[in-house]
Amino acid sequence: MEERARAAAAASRTKSSESDAITRNYLTPGLAGQAVTTVDGSRSFTPSLACRRTASLLEVLVQPASTGDLTAVSIARDTDLDGTFDSRWQLPVPVSGICANGVIACDPGTWNACKSYRWHADASGSLTLQSAELAELAGCYCINGSCGANLAWSNMSGVLRDLGGGMIGALTTSDPRYGVTEAVIDGPSIRYVGAQSTACAASPSLAQPGYRANPAPMASDAYAVSSGSSVFQALAASQVGTGTSLQYRRCSAERTVTVLSAKPGEIISRTSGGYSTVGSGTSLDFLMGSPSDNSLSASGCKLIDFRMTLDVRDPARIVNARLARWFADDWAQIRIDGEVVASGPQAWTSSGLPPGKCEQKKTYTQTPNLDITSRLTAGTHEIWLHVAVADEGEAFAQIHVDVDDSCKTVEQLVDGCAVIADDPQCRLDSETVDGVQTFIKGVATGLKPLSQTRQLGEPACPVELTRDFFQKDRTYRCTSVEAPLPDTSRGAYIIDHSTEALLADRARRNDGSFSETTRPFSLPDRGSVAACEPICKTRKAAANDGVAADGIVAGRQNVPVGEEIHFHACTDDNRCPAGPGEEIVSACGCLDDFPEAVAMMQTVRLAGADLVCTQVTP
Repeated sequence: MEERARAAAAASRTKSSESDAITRNYLTPGLAGQAVTTVDGSRSFTPSLACRRTASLLEVLVQPASTGDLTAVSIARDTDLDGTFDSRWQLPVPVSGICANGVIACDPGTWNACKSYRWHADASGSLTLQSAELAELAGCYCINGSCGANLAWSNMSGVLRDLGGGMIGALTTSDPRYGVTEAVIDGPSIRYVGAQSTACAASPSLAQPGYRANPAPMASDAYAVSSGSSVFQALAASQVGTGTSLQYRRCSAERTVTVLSAKPGEIISRTSGGYSTVGSGTSLDFLMGSPSDNSLSASGCKLIDFRMTLDVRDPARIVNARLARWFADDWAQIRIDGEVVASGPQAWTSSGLPPGKCEQKKTYTQTPNLDITSRLTAGTHEIWLHVAVADEGEAFAQIHVDVDDSCKTVEQLVDGCAVIADDPQCRLDSETVDGVQTFIKGVATGLKPLSQTRQLGEPACPVELTRDFFQKDRTYRCTSVEAPLPDTSRGAYIIDHSTEALLADRARRNDGSFSETTRPFSLPDRGSVAACEPICKTRKAAANDGVAADGIVAGRQNVPVGEEIHFHACTDDNRCPAGPGEEIVSACGCLDDFPEAVAMMQTVRLAGADLVCTQVTP
């Protein structure tokens, strides 16, 4: 049995141990309509993986000039995959540098006046070059004389693969139905074998390739297909399909908005005392006292009180409140909630007679504009005009208030789903946000509602409010009864009580009791396995032909010649299959270059990071 297994493994490695072998033995013949043989070679068959195929999907022919530039690049295509070239195109610019997704054109033999281009395939499949910034291109390197002599000729196979690879990448990105199976290099040309994998229908324009450009509808389309399948629905709803007993719980999260508008009298009002309230727009003046000349009379020095009560309902809307003006003949003091805030003509803080001569024979007038906003908190407040009159006199006080009567909103998010969402046994099954289905059967649809703008309030007080959402309707799938877990006690008993030479077992009888047994046990010789696959490391001198936005990399280095590192799998006789011009650095063995790879990646990462000055040294 072991010999048969080793023979089967060896045969499998022969046909599929490397990517080139997989392409040669399976991929290319499978898509090209050729025979494919089994692993042991005993049988062969011709698969039909693609109905439209061609051995000449794309052919690129290049001609390097004495300057090193590719002055002539001819591209031939078989657009309808009938085996015949029906489209030919000559690049309109010379190629001085090659990138993974484009080319660079400069003055021949130099790196001056360079322009970058990116490969592009339009909706009709036509291949073109589009102007692009160098930062939009990847893996760029120089091939003309500014970087070295005969770079294109000496590296022709790599130049052709990189040049053609960029074209194929643009074509397959534009139409993912195309598959490239093989690239054949013949001198200064490269030819690609390809097929169209979805062209077996009468109309090859299928909806599936559209998911590559726009994957968002995939979830909803899959749900639509599954909803129409009775077999799928039966399995999904079965106990086996769910694995548990489920309960569906529905809830909603709603944003409630109340629009508040207030008239000045609804913010603050005079409930008692005073003799007048004068309103003008958003301003209110509360008047108290007896302002008419000599409207107060007394014999000797008489104390007279005027009291006014203000009811503050919404202090947040009071913009400004001031003791605007007051006068008295002879003495007066203004109190707010019992505290003296103004008095005259001299300081008078007691509630008894004034501290000086009562008769002043004149009217004392003040316009202090004293700010009393902080005193008008929510609730009622008493304004007290305390007057002392000798013989005849008058008294007056004016409280001025400015209010904000604009429309305001009180917003509250009522989340009725919070408790369900916190339940670890519940998972979101479906969700609709403002009429847009965002989840179906626990899968995100990829759809999201746009920000909603709604008109709220009455016509006299309209408010326009924009929010991410106003209402979410959700359905959660909750596990109510867990399915019974599998009984693993027998396996645990075997593992815990067995040894390398003895197998212990415990089986359940029909009556529920257990029978315990032991018997000798031994594993067959498993043989020896190599610690690793032997590999070797080589290096080869190479020109530093990389380019960047600042120019040629070699122009910024002291030594313009670098080296390439290669790793090879060793042969069965433990020999290193080094290529032409390669020098063996590490012989065959279990090599571990992980620390070196980490250092190289860290170097590249830090080289691309921004430089930040943290300290300036004089």
